[in-house]
Amino acid sequence: MYRKLSKPLLLLVILMMVLAAALSACSSEEPAPPPESKPAESEAPAESKEAAQPAESEAPAEKEAAEAEEKTAEEAPTQEAAESEAPAEAAPAQSEYKLVWYASAPHPYFEEVLKGVEAFEQEYGIPVEKQIGPDWEQSSQNERVEALAAQGFTHFSIYPSDASGANGLYEELTQNGIKVVNFGASTMQPTTASFVVATDVKAAAMQATEALIQSMGGKGKIINVLEVLEDSNTVLRKEGVEEVVAKYPDVEIIQEISGMTSVEEAVEKIGNALSANINEVDGIIATGFTTSVGIAQVLSEYYDTGGDREIHAVGIDTDPTVMKAIEDGVMDGTIAQNPYGHGYLSLLALKYMADGYEPVEGVYHIDSGAAFVTKDNLDTYADDIMAVTEQIKSELTTKYLEK
Repeated sequence: MYRKLSKPLLLLVILMMVLAAALSACSSEEPAPPPESKPAESEAPAESKEAAQPAESEAPAEKEAAEAEEKTAEEAPTQEAAESEAPAEAAPAQSEYKLVWYASAPHPYFEEVLKGVEAFEQEYGIPVEKQIGPDWEQSSQNERVEALAAQGFTHFSIYPSDASGANGLYEELTQNGIKVVNFGASTMQPTTASFVVATDVKAAAMQATEALIQSMGGKGKIINVLEVLEDSNTVLRKEGVEEVVAKYPDVEIIQEISGMTSVEEAVEKIGNALSANINEVDGIIATGFTTSVGIAQVLSEYYDTGGDREIHAVGIDTDPTVMKAIEDGVMDGTIAQNPYGHGYLSLLALKYMADGYEPVEGVYHIDSGAAFVTKDNLDTYADDIMAVTEQIKSELTTKYLEK
């Protein structure tokens, strides 16, 4: 007979049997994958994607900033190289040109030259310091030009008051690196001026004298009217007239007058000379601006008041009074200079030298050209003179200057 178990012991036995059965079942089956493991594996990229999304949204901005920095870094050397090359390639800024135009004393010729200076300023946008001195004394010119040099001006277009005395001034300037170009008249050579831009005044005076003598029929008596003998051009013109007259045995100069700085002075002195020689004078020549205007006025009045002696006349320059006298037959002709070119071309040569050009060795005289004007070419001579200016302009950096 079985012994009857107590109730607590029976419960303990049953519990142990259930636990043994459970352990046996666990050991006989392979464990299934944890139900949450697969979702965990699939969610990992999602979590990393969600975490990366803000980074991805910020990445373009960061990337653009990085690319901009790289681009700036790449461009910086190029910009620096360009900046370092610019001074070598570019001309000086407009404000860096220190140009001066200086005329000795008030004179109608300088008013015409000034038109060329102003045209240069307008075309190139470069200001020019323009001064006209009080007189023809070299000491006055020295004082004023030296003062301008002390102010820092470096390139000068100058009409020399004295052909010899101005060389001392020029030597002082060029020793300090200043460039000088004569306009209208030359200093005595050798000179430290780089160029002279001018009419060949002696040749022009000789041309005018030849024309006068031909109009007189190769013989007769002449009054030679000069301006101021202190002017180097006047001296050369006097020489030219006298050389031509010397070739003609039947031509002579019966009177020479000079010392005229205004039209009023010229009219008075020419009128007196004409009155004193009215019965023998056949021709009258003027090789200056004011004296040419004086001849035009005196001869016009002479014919208007009944004068009947034929007096041939040739002048220089193209004042309207002179041109009207040629049109009316009072004067035979005049030498047209190129005062516009004297101003324009002298400043342009200085600009090029400021840009680094140097004068071609052995080249000094830039002949600005001249034309003999008669009634036949009154309407065309100006175009001829301007064409000469343009031709010289095109040749400045090849024929006269080089780098």
